[in-house]
Amino acid sequence: MRFLKDALLFLVSIALCVVAAEGVVRYIDGYTIFYMPLSEPTGLASVKQDSVDKVPRAPGVEREWFATEPAPLPNKRAVPDDWERLYRFVEANPVGGMWFRPSDAFKVWNTSFSGDPCNHWFLRHAPGQLFLYDPPDGQERPPYRFLPDVTIPSGLTTNQIGWRGPPIENPRPEKTVRIVFVGSSTVVEAHHLPYSWPEYVGHWMNMWSKAKGLGIRFEVLNAGRESIIAADLAAIVRTEVLPLRPDLVVYHEGGNQFRPASIVEKVPTDPIARPSNAQEPAAVAWLKEGARYSALIGRVQAAFAIAGAGTGGGGEWPKPDYKVVWPEGLDEMSPQLDFANLPVSLSIIQKDLDQIRGDLATIGADMALASFFLMVKDGLVVDPVRHKYIIEQLNAANWPYRYRDLERLAKFQNRYFAKYAATHGIDFLDIAGIMPFDPDLFTDAVHTNYAGTRIRAWTAFNLLVPIVEKKLADKAWPRAWPAGASTALPTFMPRLTKLECKK
Repeated sequence: MRFLKDALLFLVSIALCVVAAEGVVRYIDGYTIFYMPLSEPTGLASVKQDSVDKVPRAPGVEREWFATEPAPLPNKRAVPDDWERLYRFVEANPVGGMWFRPSDAFKVWNTSFSGDPCNHWFLRHAPGQLFLYDPPDGQERPPYRFLPDVTIPSGLTTNQIGWRGPPIENPRPEKTVRIVFVGSSTVVEAHHLPYSWPEYVGHWMNMWSKAKGLGIRFEVLNAGRESIIAADLAAIVRTEVLPLRPDLVVYHEGGNQFRPASIVEKVPTDPIARPSNAQEPAAVAWLKEGARYSALIGRVQAAFAIAGAGTGGGGEWPKPDYKVVWPEGLDEMSPQLDFANLPVSLSIIQKDLDQIRGDLATIGADMALASFFLMVKDGLVVDPVRHKYIIEQLNAANWPYRYRDLERLAKFQNRYFAKYAATHGIDFLDIAGIMPFDPDLFTDAVHTNYAGTRIRAWTAFNLLVPIVEKKLADKAWPRAWPAGASTALPTFMPRLTKLECKK
């Protein structure tokens, strides 16, 4: 075994030297070369041609645009050394059942949400310090904002108001259409990815505008942040989005309040039962550690895993039986918006959608609602190694619900979104209906890898083009900034607070 270890490390060293000498390879398995420890993987760096071709292109859109990249972020900065050390400390010393994550140390927490952080169920696990801010309206939503105008160790780069992406032009230039995406982790996306999908949408919208000779610039902004719900999105729109007076706000969320128990008569309490071929194989300790520093060793570790245990199948785990009870009188194909108790929290979400729609109406902004993609269908079988986290999320995180019921509810939720949009005369972007159903585009059942990020963006872009084109033809966009209206950005003042909580 010692000989094998030394031989493998020697080969890895040679391979890395070749990479350095050639200077032509930036990623292995989606990891950034020479980042130690390894960055989070971006996933598949390239996109299969058939995935691109499965997305119908809007008139005037050229396929070649897909291969182009947004401009480098002018506000991207070096990460301070002390921040890097803090991030790695939290990463290496998980506490609170891993509730407090490394990136949480660089969020600015709402004091109305946090109260005394030492008495908060997960903020009390902060590593001796916390960024806080006082909300202008005194409300506890949203629970946090990102630090403004920084690059943090997770890779996230923010603008003047703490949103992901490039700086906001202020005041907004003439002939500029401003579009804001709101949502949770599937909008802000993994921090380490070079760009989020709204940034790609903005890039391609400007290519389209130039090709058409419109003389219009598109500013597409990303107000998303992970682990929030519809009520938080309503607060973000009210306190952060309205001051920017966007022409359009796109709502994309559907995972954080997705509760399958809403149609189950009695949820089984059986513990999660992993099949024997889904057990985590025992890997050699040095390989596990080495995989943190080398994608090549990571491949060796994966090979050991495959050889050491039966991983075959990749299908749904056995689940205990339960009874589905569909709400009596609820039309599954065309949901009634006034139904008293809609499944998967939709009655609660509807109130927040109404709030957002009403708030946007006060400034004359339009709203669009997007469908939400859940990587599930009855009988789904995926690669048990490459798609490990899809399997984990569908089976462990969603235990004990069957794939067919998750699929049924996901489709129902999107029919509801379509019905809500049609009823209230707002645009509907059926991203889930158009985006290719391909596990290779996803890291888990809802979050995309970098290839999936680009495909989601390409799907949304092509759905937006005809909407935007009509608005421009009707001279509805861009809206003129009202005379005398403030152009002040919704900035805030973070403060670093020391904590001495008893653990």
